Amino acid sequence: MRAAKVEGTRPVKRMGNLGIPILALLLAAFGVLMVYSASYYTAEHQTGDAFFYMKKQLIGLVLGCAAMAAAAIFPYGKLKKLKWPALILSLVLLAAVFVPGLGVENYGATRWIGIGPVTIQPSEIAKYGFVLFAAAYSSEKPERLRTFRGMLPVLGAGGAVCLLIILEPNMSVTMCTGMVMLVMLFLGGVKLRHLAAVLLPVAALVPVLILIEPYRLQRLNAFLDPWSSPQGEGYQLIQSLYALGNGGWLGTGLFRSVQKYRYLPFAESDFILAVIGEELGFVGILLLFCAFGLLIWFGVRTAARSRDRFGFLLAGGITAAIAVQTLVNALVVSGSIPPTGLPLPLISAGNTSLIFTMAAIGVLFNISRGAPHT
Repeated sequence: MRAAKVEGTRPVKRMGNLGIPILALLLAAFGVLMVYSASYYTAEHQTGDAFFYMKKQLIGLVLGCAAMAAAAIFPYGKLKKLKWPALILSLVLLAAVFVPGLGVENYGATRWIGIGPVTIQPSEIAKYGFVLFAAAYSSEKPERLRTFRGMLPVLGAGGAVCLLIILEPNMSVTMCTGMVMLVMLFLGGVKLRHLAAVLLPVAALVPVLILIEPYRLQRLNAFLDPWSSPQGEGYQLIQSLYALGNGGWLGTGLFRSVQKYRYLPFAESDFILAVIGEELGFVGILLLFCAFGLLIWFGVRTAARSRDRFGFLLAGGITAAIAVQTLVNALVVSGSIPPTGLPLPLISAGNTSLIFTMAAIGVLFNISRGAPHT
């Protein structure tokens, strides 16, 4: 028998934490500015249009704003029903990069799908697809995650995503996705001994993955001593450190970076933080990471205050994905961990990352508004 509606029981929509979308928009707008600064010289020489990368980033920003707005008003409780389609679509897209004619290879890695003039990076989509699946599965019957058998679907989904990403190969995104998976398992209530049973073999597997691929071993050696190969694997890290050192405390000034003049590879994408450090100095980087820190804090608080378990896990997973990727990018650019290709969320050039990160932030804002409307 259907229960009668009782007046006053309908969840009240709150304003939500407006700081979440505002910070995302400010960071993304700043990213467009820095993408132009970091790329105009290279773009002029490669395409004849100094605004080439900036135009692409502006398109991504417009689409990202639309995605964020849609995610902010869509009843997030209904996303539970999309857990299997989201996971299956993520796996299909990751597998599609290996299909001849679809996969696009650059610098020895096949990480993109090419559809006409548009390229898509499936790993950026799969990251959030997995978070949605893990949050939905873990919220349905919380007690089943207390058993090792009950956590296997989350572990299997995360393992499948990581396997396809490492085959591209893309170890940095694989490690980030793996760390997000561990966070999701922890938040879901997995017993620590079960978590340790997963973590220890994974930790033991990392050195093996490095040793079986010569380029990863070369990158590790370049990290330990970049000057042993200043024109080879150590070149990018050396140029990044030059940029940060040249910036000092206050920077050389906006648009006045030297390293972006084709000295620093991927200045507009993976190593855009080095250009920011050169032009705006340590103070500029500090302010940027204060903004990221505030966004992450808003995400943590949103998860903690969520009125339902699904919202808690989804907000926690989205926040973890952004935090982990931001941290890893900063560690790479500063030479604290071996060099690897990973964009800085909302800042680096790359429309797939920008659009889906802004969509995820829209969901985060939605959760901050209150209870789900299923």
